[in-house]
Amino acid sequence: MALAAGCAFHGPRPPSPAESGDPVTLPAAALKHAAAPDLEPAHPEGGEVDLVAMYPYPLDDIPRIIPPVGRVHCPEVELVTYRGDIIRYHKPVTVYVGFRDKLRLFEQIVRDTAIEVYGRPPSRIHHLGSYYCRRIRAWPTYISEHGLGNAIDVAGFDFDWVSAKQAPDTPRKFRRAFQVRLDKHWDATSGTGAVHARFLHLLAERVIARYDLFRVMLGPAEDGHDNHFHFDVAPWRSVNIFEGDEELDAESDDGILGP
Repeated sequence: MALAAGCAFHGPRPPSPAESGDPVTLPAAALKHAAAPDLEPAHPEGGEVDLVAMYPYPLDDIPRIIPPVGRVHCPEVELVTYRGDIIRYHKPVTVYVGFRDKLRLFEQIVRDTAIEVYGRPPSRIHHLGSYYCRRIRAWPTYISEHGLGNAIDVAGFDFDWVSAKQAPDTPRKFRRAFQVRLDKHWDATSGTGAVHARFLHLLAERVIARYDLFRVMLGPAEDGHDNHFHFDVAPWRSVNIFEGDEELDAESDDGILGP
């Protein structure tokens, strides 16, 4: 079983489906980051999108509120062991069966972005954990999405050695084996580190732009997330990867914040 390693939430209090029947909406201004050329925005220009209505998810109606103390009893959901179809994970992940489809789409975006930047895809996705039955540390009355198998913490990517024949469009320096990690490369500004930073930033932009993918996306701008991306499909939207993301989300009147 893969365990989430240290992914704590420090942002605003997450709303609960049990507390509000309001639709989850996001202002158009929150599309701060450009989508990939082949990705279309998931809402009309200048409008708002009801994410739950447009992209319903089987876990949306599961209550997340729990007693603030005592043993955590996570809801029973169908969990599967997943190794990755397009790109392998360095260790298998245990996730909700529906989250597996989200990971497949994520792997596709990773592959395409890496080919654009390096001329080849990574060999493995390095993660810090998936399923782990626990409460949100900063908000103990809420189950973590990890407790539903509905989240993953991605720390980086491994690239194995490839030959010129296998990757003819890849510069020689990137045919060797190397690793890309958020904690080392997110803020890099020179040399190969800057290339890795471009890859990570471009990947984050494209993931954020896909409203049919994850709803909560946390990264280096969020306290405690300088070494990984946290992705989940909670019934609200919160984006805090680049500086300023959280403020954009806060422009919504519907309080769509939380892990």
